[in-house]
Amino acid sequence: MPNAQNAAHPAFRKLRSQAVESLNIVVEEYEHIRTGAQHIHLAANNPENVFLVALRTVPEDSTGVAHILEHTALCGSKRYPVRDPFFMMTRRSLNTFMNAFTSSDWTAYPFASVNRKDFNNLLDVYLDAVFFSRLDPLDFAQEGHRLEYAEAANPSSELQYKGVVYNEMKGAMSSVNSQLWQTLTKYLFPSNTYHNNSGGEPSCIPDLSYEELVQFYKTHYHPSNAIFMTFGDLPAAELQEKFENQALKEFDKLDVTIDVANEKRYFAPVRVEEHYPLNEEDLSHKTHIVTGWLLGQSINLEDALTAHLLSSVLLDNSACPLMQALETSTLGQAPSPLCGLDDSQKEVIFVCGIAGTDRDQSDAVEALLLDTLKKVAEDGIPLEDLEAALHQLELQQREVGGDSYPYGLQLILNGLTAATHRGDPVALLNIDSALAKLREKIKDPTFIPSIITKWLLDNKHRVTLTLTPDAQLNATKEAAEKEQLAKIKASLTPKQSQQIIEQAQALLDRQAQVDDDSVLPKVTLDDVPAAETIISPAFEKRLPQSEFSLYGYNAGTNGLVYQQVVCDMPTLDDDLLPYLPFYTSLLTEVGIGSKNYLDVQRWQAQVSGSLGAYSSLRGSVDDTQKLNSFITLSGKALGSNQQSLSELMLATINEARFDETDRIKELIAQMRSSREQSVTGSGHGLAMQGASKGISPGAQLSFNLTGLQGIRHLKALDKSLSDTKTLSAISQKLNQIHQAVMAMPKRFMVVAEEQPLASYTKHFANKFDQPPAASASVFTPQFNAHLTQEAWLTNSQVNFCAKAYPTVASDHPDAAALVVLGNVMRNGFLHRAIREQGGAYGGGAGQDSNNGAFRFYSYRDPRLAETLADFDKAIDWSIETTHSWQSIEEAILGVVSSLDKPDSPAGGAKRDFHAMLNGRTPATRQRFRERLLATQESDLKRVAQTYLKGQTAHTCVISDKNKEEETKAIGLTSELL
Repeated sequence: MPNAQNAAHPAFRKLRSQAVESLNIVVEEYEHIRTGAQHIHLAANNPENVFLVALRTVPEDSTGVAHILEHTALCGSKRYPVRDPFFMMTRRSLNTFMNAFTSSDWTAYPFASVNRKDFNNLLDVYLDAVFFSRLDPLDFAQEGHRLEYAEAANPSSELQYKGVVYNEMKGAMSSVNSQLWQTLTKYLFPSNTYHNNSGGEPSCIPDLSYEELVQFYKTHYHPSNAIFMTFGDLPAAELQEKFENQALKEFDKLDVTIDVANEKRYFAPVRVEEHYPLNEEDLSHKTHIVTGWLLGQSINLEDALTAHLLSSVLLDNSACPLMQALETSTLGQAPSPLCGLDDSQKEVIFVCGIAGTDRDQSDAVEALLLDTLKKVAEDGIPLEDLEAALHQLELQQREVGGDSYPYGLQLILNGLTAATHRGDPVALLNIDSALAKLREKIKDPTFIPSIITKWLLDNKHRVTLTLTPDAQLNATKEAAEKEQLAKIKASLTPKQSQQIIEQAQALLDRQAQVDDDSVLPKVTLDDVPAAETIISPAFEKRLPQSEFSLYGYNAGTNGLVYQQVVCDMPTLDDDLLPYLPFYTSLLTEVGIGSKNYLDVQRWQAQVSGSLGAYSSLRGSVDDTQKLNSFITLSGKALGSNQQSLSELMLATINEARFDETDRIKELIAQMRSSREQSVTGSGHGLAMQGASKGISPGAQLSFNLTGLQGIRHLKALDKSLSDTKTLSAISQKLNQIHQAVMAMPKRFMVVAEEQPLASYTKHFANKFDQPPAASASVFTPQFNAHLTQEAWLTNSQVNFCAKAYPTVASDHPDAAALVVLGNVMRNGFLHRAIREQGGAYGGGAGQDSNNGAFRFYSYRDPRLAETLADFDKAIDWSIETTHSWQSIEEAILGVVSSLDKPDSPAGGAKRDFHAMLNGRTPATRQRFRERLLATQESDLKRVAQTYLKGQTAHTCVISDKNKEEETKAIGLTSELL
């Protein structure tokens, strides 16, 4: 355990200190004496220090004021009067995380770094940005919204809305899931802030004035309304000295309390119908029907944990009664993606429902939900299922994360909801005693039935939403926007028209200006370690019978064990290969031996934290036309369940069966629903995948299996499953793949703490050491390079654009320079052209060494042809511009930051293991690092000239179906998604 820091800075008073042994942290709580600002410090023996400052932000409308303010506050401050300090610091930093978030009731500014100098640099900039923001009107116009003429200096041309957040939210609200959630909360919360879209409703964003933004800032971005949260090995007093000297000493207490009002309760359940846009001819089976309840205050730990337990036993897996009812129902295609519990707001929300149904099924869906809940209330839940659910809660509490974003930030965000609503954040981090109480309560067979009756069946604050598709809705919205803009244009005086033109030019001038960035602190290559920290296995053990290797990794897993079985990819016939994604998704969801899938789901919940399978396809380090391909079965558990986890994994590999055809049909329908809804959230990745497909076999396989072609195949497959012969044929294909996988060479990995590692690996080896199967051929893909010029059309209010060029593999001498070139292009040209001037939410370029492709992309982009042209201009710019050493150094720092980002203890071991499997040895990684640190301007110009200039680009865009003529005009072949 870390040592608690007893002394606070004189400007703060210490309120309490409490050790949380299950997390190996000490939670210290302080209050700033003068302003009342709260500081919660999670003291940990961890060099990755994390900072977050959160402000309670409670918007009263859907203009997106909190979201636009989050963007605008990062566009310059008192001590750092440059136009873009946030993005400039991302280039001058070794941060492991750096971002800003707008939630429904708070706005937060977090970052993390393992470098002490870098941490202090970022702290200076963040404190100034939050509490002394300039809020320049031109930044508001750029980030929020503005009026511009289509031809900037021509007042007779069409008037348009522009703005980064405006386009971001157009993209965000193209997602059906976002519309579903936003519409449901609008009715669940009829009177408080959650009724509004905190991100901003596109039709409402233009209603926000600059003056309203400034006023919101003055009341909400004040220390009296601030929560400082920190994690790591820096002492609280040292951090508080920075808080005080850099910001807090300038403020007095503000006599304003920002709070979320308690929501009023309905006296009877509410049923509503609304619509979402879907530009398709056949709208059948495209309706979403969900029911939501408010369960009470999220800051009540006992109630919150009980709500998690309730959600878990009802919905966690296919054996849970409510999930089983939704999955097996013929009323729709799949359970709603909203199914589950949300405790991120003042009140806990429980939601369940069905996707892929029809509007006339509303009564039937609601009856299904209520009848299932009544049956559970009458019959109860078996004690072993309740214990399995508590086991999952304990495992989630103990696991040390850090792979997706820093572990310290995960803990901070876990406590932030309570802090926001003036509850007890320590309680939400230290749940062991509350879990112990729950273990006693579940022994009473009436406990869960009484909770279901009280919180769900008898709860009148219930909303059932039917969200139906409307093929004309987008066109209606666009027509309304054009009509509104036409009215605005007609009402403009010559002076107002000239002001719009002048603002557009002033913004262009501001975007083009070169700021004196010497005012910003920075790290340099002198602060970069010459070598990365290498994680290596504690031992490699050759299994005598199987002749395969088992690798054991010693890591601080806080009592958990992680295990993997990795098989070489078998050769699969052309009729089997497209079914590989279904095989890996279904492998852990079907029956095993004599157990049906429901028995297996219960088994998994009792002994494991998770069990899943996936395939990986990576080009070789020296030739991307050669493929390293594997199938991995991965599981984790509490150490006490290690032997049970091994038995489960062995049974899955040896005895998984694919004969439960109804189950297969249900799961494919669920996969289709999920993948269809993922396009607007990951469109840039899908577009880059599409642009690269003609360059390497790995890119083509990814495109065909999990990319745009894979989604199209999944949709067609799902439609065909009403035919029992087709379903039976799929079952046979999945079994054929499984038999081929079982015969392949395997490697094994165990990650655990040092003391039990030897015994864990011994037991794992005893289970898996079996004589090798008959030899099988390793997968070698067939591939012919070809040019891609495609537009994939779907339902989206924004575009995703990508271009790709063939390059080299990761161990080629030019790979490092290409990686740096991508950052130089993004920092120096694309950020300004694509985001600031073009209005896209994001854009950039980068080298994909796994597939030997250099790729440009844009994300949630209002433009098409102009963006593709900007990609070309970026190439010319990179060759013709003289690049300062600072710009090159910043680009290198960005790469180093991503390379050196800490993983979770288990994640680091897994990364090393799979790097080894793919030939990325410590020697090859060090060679790349040395080339990276030695990159010069001449290298950048040479690789741009060699691989990009004058070469034919592979192009892929994702756009709306009404953009077909526009995409054809730029030479792209249309494909319907």
